[in-house]
Amino acid sequence: MPLQSHQTALAALALLMLNGCVHAGKLDEKVPYPKAEAGYQRHVIQLPALAEEHDVKLELQVGKTMQVDCNRHSFGATLVEHTVQGWGYPYYEVDSITGPVSTRMACPPGTEASKFVAANGNGFVVRYNSKLPVVVYIPAGFELRYRTWQPSQEFKTVAPE
Repeated sequence: MPLQSHQTALAALALLMLNGCVHAGKLDEKVPYPKAEAGYQRHVIQLPALAEEHDVKLELQVGKTMQVDCNRHSFGATLVEHTVQGWGYPYYEVDSITGPVSTRMACPPGTEASKFVAANGNGFVVRYNSKLPVVVYIPAGFELRYRTWQPSQEFKTVAPE
């Protein structure tokens, strides 16, 4: 196996292992994270420690499973970063979700299915930091999903025209 393929396979394996280690957790009682407001839910993610955390990003996805047709469906949302006063710890809030909206293609009968419809918007890729919990407040009735992103270790060279 060539070295580059071997490195790619190891990176893929490490990412699979990383995704398996991320889990929901409890908050430290000493840190005064706000309680969830009426109509919102608080979610907590504890991340495993990594050697090169500055290279990794965490993508958050908010949405819900709905009965939809063959069109593309989505919600609109923005994830806003806040700070726990006096502590400097970040937490995130989806301040509002709009929609759902969809394309308007004519769908053949029988194309309805139950699918996860995600919110599109700004702020959903955040810093990976295993030293602090990732605390996210989302509207009730929605689900929080996440995944990690890690760059390739190899830069490609671009030749001038």
